Amino acid sequence: MSKKITIIGSGFSSLSASCYLAQLGYEVTIYEKNSTIGGRARQLKKEGFTFDIGPSWYWMPDVFESFFNDFNTTASKFYTLDKLNPAYKVFFENKESIAIEDTLDKIYTAFENEEKGSSTKLKKFIATAQNNYEIAIKNLVYRPGVSPLELVTKETIQRIGQFFSTISKEVRKDFKNPKLIQILEFPVLFLGAKPSDTPAFYSFMNYADFGLGTWHPRGGMYEVILGMGKLAQSLGVKIHTDSNVKKIVVENGKANGIVVNDKKIDADIVLCGADYHHGETLLNIEHRQYSEKYWDKKTFAPSSLLFYVGFDKKLKNINHHNLFFDTDFDKHAKDIYDSPKWPDQPLFYANFTSLTDAKSAPEGNENGFFLIPLAPGIEDTDELREQYFDKIITRFEALTEQNVKNNIIFKESFCVKDFIKEYNSYKGNAYGMANTLLQTAFLRPKLKSKKVKDLFFTGQLTVPGPGVPPSLISGKLVAGLIEAEYQQHKELELITT
Repeated sequence: MSKKITIIGSGFSSLSASCYLAQLGYEVTIYEKNSTIGGRARQLKKEGFTFDIGPSWYWMPDVFESFFNDFNTTASKFYTLDKLNPAYKVFFENKESIAIEDTLDKIYTAFENEEKGSSTKLKKFIATAQNNYEIAIKNLVYRPGVSPLELVTKETIQRIGQFFSTISKEVRKDFKNPKLIQILEFPVLFLGAKPSDTPAFYSFMNYADFGLGTWHPRGGMYEVILGMGKLAQSLGVKIHTDSNVKKIVVENGKANGIVVNDKKIDADIVLCGADYHHGETLLNIEHRQYSEKYWDKKTFAPSSLLFYVGFDKKLKNINHHNLFFDTDFDKHAKDIYDSPKWPDQPLFYANFTSLTDAKSAPEGNENGFFLIPLAPGIEDTDELREQYFDKIITRFEALTEQNVKNNIIFKESFCVKDFIKEYNSYKGNAYGMANTLLQTAFLRPKLKSKKVKDLFFTGQLTVPGPGVPPSLISGKLVAGLIEAEYQQHKELELITT
């Protein structure tokens, strides 16, 4: 008889794990507290507009393809991808901007136009970034974080200096133009930490950006979730929504079920794909691996103030993805990581999927998704949300040279309190735990509980880290650990009998 596995949450990592575990022959059931699957990757539909509530960037398409290939299928069987050109546009002060286009040659030209000689330096930087990417994908990120030796390979030893230098230092060695520096430091923000705290080895994110490009699934990122859900169900996974897990049941040191909507559900193995900190609060204190003091000392990725805005006209001078770097990046970063507070002049991001995907807004209209990175755990009030919307929309009008305030049909916001309420997110963080040197690989919270037998965790607070592609990988890693332990038990049973 196959073992029963219950999974808490239905985000990318949970869906990924469910597919691998079902393929291995386990009886898998997912329990999701919200009314739709996807965890933080949900969807808002209102008055003919469609928004991705959470993740909005599709990077590292090879990781998605690898996931689907593991089940003898392809991503294209579930959704259609369009490569964006430009991938994104970066706005600076004085109405200056740089578009990052869809090939390396075009990007080299853009750099050279901004600073003579920079294209040669960029080619060298990207060559290193590509090598790092290949090492990371082939040798590092698919390791479960159980031992420091996982990081020790011939390739990493040759690059040991990159683990003790930072992205910021490496970029500034060769580039002096502040605009180009900001563009090169931008990708590591997906890792949840300041470039000055992120190991230089993570320049592989620059290759993910410039080398692999930025894509858009038609219908939005939620199409990926729907595709993974269909795949999971085709493999036999059962999914229950509106199923809030209140407790992980432990008896004699072993996880043997969960309590859902006040009902005990038996299980042989429990896998928590919800926020890791929250998952541990579902246990009695003696069964928790990490104390509140432990979590409080960790560097968390930012929270966000998000706005979903419907405009009654087509907007101009914008692209699908837009970064507004017209204020002091270092000062904003300090307001997130060093002295947490609401930033005076925040950088912000905006996307308009209706430029690429006409069905995401009524004809002649535009949908706008605006994001301001914030420190997790700070005060969150309606008044502050309104104040900051006014700040960014005023700058948006000036930088894109158009009036839009009077063309807003509606706007909805999502911030720290909502991340806590909707996702049980620690301090309302949006992206998990930052990938700093001391929070990398085996130094992150473990996939397997050290205190409770048959209890496992997956997601962006454990290995390999924050972001959608790492979450897919996290699901594969934890499934591998569960299977390895199961096979070990079977061998022990054969020996003892």
